[in-house]
Amino acid sequence: MTSAREICERSLARTRQPAARSAMITVTAELARREADESDRRRDRGLLRSALDGVPVVWKDLFDVAGTVTTCGSGVLRDQPPATTDSRLVTRLRDLGMVTVGKTNLSEFAFSGLGINHVFGTPVNPLDPARVPGGSSSGAAVAVASGIAPLAVGTDTSGSVRVPAAFTGCVGYRASHHRYGHNDFQPLSPTLDTVGFLARSVADIRLVDRLLVAEAEPEPVLRAVLPAGDWLEQCSPGVRASFTAAVDALRRRGVVITTTELASLRQAQHLLDRHGTIVGAEAYTGLRYLLTEPDGLEPATRRRLLANADSAQAVTPLRHAMPLLRRMFRTELAGNVLLCPTVRHEPPRIADLLTSETAYDAANASTLRTTMALSYLGACGVTLPVPGAGDRLPSGLLLSAPAGDDGILLATAAAFSLPPSTG
Repeated sequence: MTSAREICERSLARTRQPAARSAMITVTAELARREADESDRRRDRGLLRSALDGVPVVWKDLFDVAGTVTTCGSGVLRDQPPATTDSRLVTRLRDLGMVTVGKTNLSEFAFSGLGINHVFGTPVNPLDPARVPGGSSSGAAVAVASGIAPLAVGTDTSGSVRVPAAFTGCVGYRASHHRYGHNDFQPLSPTLDTVGFLARSVADIRLVDRLLVAEAEPEPVLRAVLPAGDWLEQCSPGVRASFTAAVDALRRRGVVITTTELASLRQAQHLLDRHGTIVGAEAYTGLRYLLTEPDGLEPATRRRLLANADSAQAVTPLRHAMPLLRRMFRTELAGNVLLCPTVRHEPPRIADLLTSETAYDAANASTLRTTMALSYLGACGVTLPVPGAGDRLPSGLLLSAPAGDDGILLATAAAFSLPPSTG
């Protein structure tokens, strides 16, 4: 039997491999070895804490791990004092016996869906190094894809777990708001921030979820709704072809899939297009103090903050409409899950984005267009990797459900997962 220490050493070795370049901001080698040795001692005594005892985990650098600096992916914070205590979720997974290998890179302050970081480097997309890894949980996705850890803990506000998972070929799960308790990671948008997990399989995510949340395991729902309109029509040819092939495969396996226009989605997108986003408004409120730093913020972060300087009042209609639209979303789904592409296009090429601010900002907005609307509706979501059509890149198939239906969603995602031979 492989020891926890041996698994730990393999993980630490992978943090130094070229494929993992810039995925990690901090590697906690001493902590990891200590926790792995403690796990092995528990195993020897027959006292393992859980099925995850001795399993490596990495944390998006918004969570506090005692003794490390929580940088939020920003040069502004990298010289701050180390955290003196752990975030609560860090403590909970340590209590399950998991081994913290380190903290992962991200878009600065988690305020981008692209994953580019000029201070700590941009994590390398394993599917195509010329393309963005997706954000903001870019390092978390690359850490899983490159084998550093089988589980990465991220955060998802506008799509920050679902997007990088889709762009790098992982499974990504956005939990319902406060599913694992009150958020105590560094916030971007307290209204919409939530925890997310990235892994190679839905089974791994279901395991950690079941250990954290005591609830009966539900049956999967073998019925899905495809939203009519822009959600598929605006997709690139490659994404549309891959998604259509995945839907056909699900139908052959007995999943009942219908196409319907959902008023909740249409109205949510209209409000976002007209008034801006709650995320932008709350990001400006929380981070505007950094605008006085002449060289502190990355240019793209500064642009997005300044673009939201007057958004606090502008998003008032979104806040007023949100409870009704969330109830409408649940009613319209009528017990089905929502099925759509995670992102409407392939990961953009990094070089193309760095030559034009306009292209950069447009790519960020288009990358988050689907997941942003679903976040506003409070949906939990799981993105599954689907193979590319022909020689095209893989993409993501997104299952979403109303807030609080996480157990049903995860069971359904496990049933919908394509077998290794096809995806």
